[in-house]
Amino acid sequence: MRSLIDILDLTVEEIDELVNTACDMIENPSKYAECCKGKKLATLFFEPSTRTRLSFEAAMMELGGNVIGFSDAKNTSASKGETVADTSRVVSCYADIIAMRHYLEGAPMVASLNASVPVINAGDGGHAHPTQTLADLLTIHRKKGRFDNLTVGFCGDLKYGRPVHSLIHALSRYEGIKLVLISPKELALPDYIKREVIEKYNMPCIETDSLENALPELDILYMTRIQGERFDDVNEYERLKNSYVLNAEKMQCAKSDMAVLHPLPRVDEISVDVDSDPRACYFEQVFNGKNMRKALILKLLNEVQNCARGNEESFVESKPCNNPRCVSNVERGLVSKANKTDDGFRCAYCESSINI
Repeated sequence: MRSLIDILDLTVEEIDELVNTACDMIENPSKYAECCKGKKLATLFFEPSTRTRLSFEAAMMELGGNVIGFSDAKNTSASKGETVADTSRVVSCYADIIAMRHYLEGAPMVASLNASVPVINAGDGGHAHPTQTLADLLTIHRKKGRFDNLTVGFCGDLKYGRPVHSLIHALSRYEGIKLVLISPKELALPDYIKREVIEKYNMPCIETDSLENALPELDILYMTRIQGERFDDVNEYERLKNSYVLNAEKMQCAKSDMAVLHPLPRVDEISVDVDSDPRACYFEQVFNGKNMRKALILKLLNEVQNCARGNEESFVESKPCNNPRCVSNVERGLVSKANKTDDGFRCAYCESSINI
């Protein structure tokens, strides 16, 4: 069954198709008001969320469908020890499509391998967040009219920031993208993304710890929150949490048409005095995210009706993953698997380096 677990599950042509559909939905909402009449979306959110969960629910309702699900895993059978695999099998009996957010990296993949309906990854730990990337891409398209020949700065938590990882993967397929990575060394982009994406596709890339020095060159600035929930050491979080703050004074150094994106929620990393700047696009991102999720839900449900299937991955059994947040270390009965990359093997669920 076709699911969306990673942004690379979609071709460039499919992303263009989703962007075009979402733009049409914005211009002609009534045209799509009953496209999913009689269909049900299950929102399975094992980790706190406001925007993403409500965005999926609003998207399905605006397509004429219904929504079931939960926003607190404490009230589900997971609290009794039910596996992700069993949960996805059960919910497949109730719904036509599933959106899952989970604190374990790789959990949505496990769900997709066991569900009999499409599964959408709504964020899995610090791993990936493909529908946030769809929101980002539509925002870039509506502001810049293109995805190529852009200088894109990522600022803040690049280590645990799953929207950052997903968007870099997506941008790697376009020409003329230059990256500027702005972070303290403790929160730098993971080495495997540098090797397997940036270096593999020869993307020009600069690393710096200075937001002020980077700003004048950027077409897009992607700010991120320092995520306290991802830290094992609270003292390390306290030391790093205010590393970067974008304010109106700093915005004076930026291009007049630079776009500021943020996956939200923000804490202190963007001052409220930036909100009135026409270059601030983070609340528009929320609106765009809802419409891209509408387009995605419609696409996946239509492909079910056309008996379409996604790509079959080829995995090999491996030794246990060394990532404590990986679903393979928690889910009962789950066999550790890996896939071959240019520089070795990676866990099939969370993409950590792994020995086979």
